[in-house]
Amino acid sequence: MALAPWPPSRSLSHSPPPPPSSARAMSLSSVSAASQGKVGVVQMTSVGDLDANYATCSRLTKEAALAGVKFLCFPEVFSFIGSKDGESVKLAEPLDGPIMQRYCSLANESSMWLSLGGFQERGPDDSHQYNTHVLIDESGKVRSSYRKIHLFDVDVPGNMVYKESRFTTAGDTVLVVDSPFGRLGLTVCYDLRFPELYQCLRFKHQAQVLLVPSAFTKVTGEAHWEILLRARAIETQCYVIAAAQAGKHNEKRESYGDSIIIDPWGTVIARLPDRLSTGFAVADIDLSKVEAVRTKMPISEHRKFESIWKSSSP
Repeated sequence: MALAPWPPSRSLSHSPPPPPSSARAMSLSSVSAASQGKVGVVQMTSVGDLDANYATCSRLTKEAALAGVKFLCFPEVFSFIGSKDGESVKLAEPLDGPIMQRYCSLANESSMWLSLGGFQERGPDDSHQYNTHVLIDESGKVRSSYRKIHLFDVDVPGNMVYKESRFTTAGDTVLVVDSPFGRLGLTVCYDLRFPELYQCLRFKHQAQVLLVPSAFTKVTGEAHWEILLRARAIETQCYVIAAAQAGKHNEKRESYGDSIIIDPWGTVIARLPDRLSTGFAVADIDLSKVEAVRTKMPISEHRKFESIWKSSSP
């Protein structure tokens, strides 16, 4: 696991899965021993009921395990989406609390890594939480947790005003984790609009797979979701796994959906058959493809911006 303060220094299931295949776990510069690389990306509609959401997550995890998935990625706010301001803060728990321990047991029982984006972690005071991306390994151990850096304080045109910072405290640490599926860069939702974070994950911390659990609004999703995700994949030459909330959660909130997996060339290699259904899509992460793309187009060697930035006058 690699940690770094943010911002960086001025140097800068519905469709049947494909048959199982193997991918390669890769070191920072070369491909090493083969390992299973079958990953799944979930699409779901969370509601204001912890038990109902867990039942959905549990069902999808068990279905994914039967399909041979070894790493399953859930969207932001997978465990709870409330309909009233401040409701999630009252439910917020530490990572060793009963809510997360339930999901740890699920990972252990299924022998599967889980990416749980956007958990309501207890914050620094009674009126704030952290929006935390939690990574659990196949033994049920919390391997890492990333607190969302960029908070969604936005007046969405023709939609609603969102003020995430009213109840959420931002994180300040970039997180990269080594796993059997590559070197994982953890982010959450609105982070997607800030390419410097993804540049830091790739070029400073050598990420190979970027995780973007999200709950994009319908308006912003229609306009920007896929194009931003593909841009992040292309400019970093990483796989991107983007699990999304979908449909109407309550009378106030609706999410765009469209959970997808994108390869390092920017091609969508897995998605659900529609934007609203609950289920998961499956793809194989082949880290030799990351190596091949980066070798043929060595942008890491051609980057000049850091040196230009350092030498520029204030």
